[in-house]
Amino acid sequence: MVEEAEIIQDNESEEEIIREGFFFAVISYVSFLCILAFLFKKNNKFSLFHAKQGLVLFVTETIAVFISKIFPLLGIFLYKIIMFFCIVFSVWGFFSALMGKYKKLPLIGNIAEKIII
Repeated sequence: MVEEAEIIQDNESEEEIIREGFFFAVISYVSFLCILAFLFKKNNKFSLFHAKQGLVLFVTETIAVFISKIFPLLGIFLYKIIMFFCIVFSVWGFFSALMGKYKKLPLIGNIAEKIII
């Protein structure tokens, strides 16, 4: 009986965590807006989970821009490929945040886990 009460309480607290960090988790996949979650919701694990993934995507996009400027022909080709995957992963992360899920994005999620804040 006590275990059931603990499980219900854990589910309620998890729902509260998701509700409190929802907005910042969703906007984390829009370019540099992931920084807002680090500033305003740094103690919310839901928003931080998505903000870390958003940060990895933002840094990847920034690197893609530099590559396109440094290597004119090959760089533009690489830029388009990298940006395509960044957009796909951003949309994927955006919708998982909208659904209130902790979805680890392929490749991005593993890197994001290593970020310590």
